[in-house]
Amino acid sequence: MASGDERASTPDLDGSGLRIAIIASRWNAAIVDRLVDGAVRGLESFGVSHIEQVSVPGAFELPMAARLIAGSGRIDGIVVVGAVIRGETTHYELVANECGRGIQDVQLETGVPVGFGVLTVENVDQANARSEGPGGHNVGEEAAVVAVELASLAADWAS
Repeated sequence: MASGDERASTPDLDGSGLRIAIIASRWNAAIVDRLVDGAVRGLESFGVSHIEQVSVPGAFELPMAARLIAGSGRIDGIVVVGAVIRGETTHYELVANECGRGIQDVQLETGVPVGFGVLTVENVDQANARSEGPGGHNVGEEAAVVAVELASLAADWAS
């Protein structure tokens, strides 16, 4: 994960024992595959060993899959990853807005935290810059940190 003054420090987290699902969009697969790699890397860095991976056609479908998985009772947190790249029509706004709103609804309705690793960018260069490999900026890895931190918080407050 990229470091810098603009990012909040990550507290010491222990993700061992957490069950985390990664839900990935298949649209823009080359970029999303790097986000998934980052999410796995991030989860493993905190000791998460129970990782389930699911894929869906696109970012618009991420909230539905997240809702189904959150409602299963089989996981403690979710990481969603995808890439919505602006095109020539307003389709971008529809997909990006509804994906974000839907994911927020899922976590608020179910109490299952969702790390949001969906890129909403102007072009492929921006997407590539936000899905770099180890040591670079990877939004999937950042979303994994969020999922572990909030799942840990939820577990602490549930007991």
